[in-house]
Amino acid sequence: GTDEAAWIVHTVPGYPIPKVQYTFPASEYANGHLLICLTIAESQIEPIAAALFMASPFIHYNDVPEAEVKTRPTLRKLLNGETAVMPPFTTKQNIGTQAVPSVPVQIFSKSGRSKYEIYQKIISKQLKKTIKVWSRRDKKLKANCKIPGRHILLVSSPISVDNQASSLEKDVTNWLIPENGDVFCAVDKPYAISQKYEPAVAVCIQQANIFARFNTIAAKVDSCS
Repeated sequence: GTDEAAWIVHTVPGYPIPKVQYTFPASEYANGHLLICLTIAESQIEPIAAALFMASPFIHYNDVPEAEVKTRPTLRKLLNGETAVMPPFTTKQNIGTQAVPSVPVQIFSKSGRSKYEIYQKIISKQLKKTIKVWSRRDKKLKANCKIPGRHILLVSSPISVDNQASSLEKDVTNWLIPENGDVFCAVDKPYAISQKYEPAVAVCIQQANIFARFNTIAAKVDSCS
């Protein structure tokens, strides 16, 4: 119904206690959001740190024990706020969830120095597929059908999520799926020309059930030339 919601509570042992009580911003209740949680093995921490390091995130707070940081040089750089200053300025990391069987996950990231448009120059190129993108967009970066087999199609607004309409004006998520396949990707930057000059990261999960759900949502796309 219109008043239903879900609230996620962290139960991970050792998760830091917030210094101030968190309250969800009232202005965000009317907007659509997307949350992805993956359970991984400790061996996956360095590859994830390598992907995040390229994207230069601002880390507000961390509670990682020094003994853990010492054995993970890339994690140390990430937590210390260092940035990538030498090429390459893009990276692809392959990890997997801890479940049996493990779910394959690819993380694509780039620095602002690369000046790459992440949707076409990185994700579509790596997946070698036409992709359908749901994201807020500007008037400069449009649907693109010039490269055979690697079109960029824009999902038409509004979409229907479990029989609830969601429009680009009320949805802050950025995600994509290939036209044919079993992959779902969440991206941290919108489909706009500005992200060519900004760091960006995308997490792509190879899971048929997730793909099928979003493939239904992305049934209609805008015209493309």
